[in-house]
Amino acid sequence: MPELPTPPGAEGILRLHLLPDPAYIARWDRILVGGGLKARLLNYALFALTARDGLDPVRLPVHGLALLAGPPGTGKTTLAGGLADRVARELGGQEVLLVEIDPHRFPSQLLGETQRAVAGLFQRTLPDLAARGKPMVVLLDEVETLAVSRERASLETNPVDVHRATDALLAGIDSAARHPNLLLVATTNFPEGLDRALLSRADLIEEMGPPPSEVAIEILRDTLDSVGAADGQPLERVAVLAAGLDARSLRKLVLKAIVSRRQLALEPSGVGAADLEAVLRGEAATRPARRDG
Repeated sequence: MPELPTPPGAEGILRLHLLPDPAYIARWDRILVGGGLKARLLNYALFALTARDGLDPVRLPVHGLALLAGPPGTGKTTLAGGLADRVARELGGQEVLLVEIDPHRFPSQLLGETQRAVAGLFQRTLPDLAARGKPMVVLLDEVETLAVSRERASLETNPVDVHRATDALLAGIDSAARHPNLLLVATTNFPEGLDRALLSRADLIEEMGPPPSEVAIEILRDTLDSVGAADGQPLERVAVLAAGLDARSLRKLVLKAIVSRRQLALEPSGVGAADLEAVLRGEAATRPARRDG
């Protein structure tokens, strides 16, 4: 499906995309996480987009907001895009509009400008897109840049615009909840800095941290398979040495091993567990010693 033109005057929108799209399949299938997170996220999205219209908002308040929280490199943004594509496929190939919001595109030089831009996005642009009738997944990346805790902002030099932007976003989320075909998926690297009112509006909050060892092995095996490396390599010791690494760093580990030797750079299918261990041991040896006190 082609990328669609951004509506004129729609500040904050990075791109619009109609799904399903084969290019988005890997964004769901290749993000490997444990604990049933993907199943819960997909179940929630399908429920919110198909059943919310008939719900009593007092008896069962559904704001249509899911929050993916965790450090960089855990796959939050990629998974959110993959979710929209998977929803389209689960709905029998019905077209789903993915709207990607970049909070850094909102103006912030003048007092109140961020507030006006956020309000315009939620009061005009998104309702206009929702009026087309297609299911919509709106990706609000790095939401902590717009929904800063107002309690923390009171200690800042100039908290007024922060308060206004947060107020505008919260009002926008409430407004978006009135459109049953619109689902917000927000990501954050810093959940501690989010306003509590936003957290209370989130229907689903999922933590995406470093993967457990069994998932780390899956990620490493999937990455090795992408370059044709032989199956069945013993990766248990690699996973132990790599404990604490996020998913992106695990995949980069395979790249580091490939470029560590010319032979592997020319024939990457020869990379193996021993090469990964060598990289990890080398990095551990050069890491500055911890200084206590």
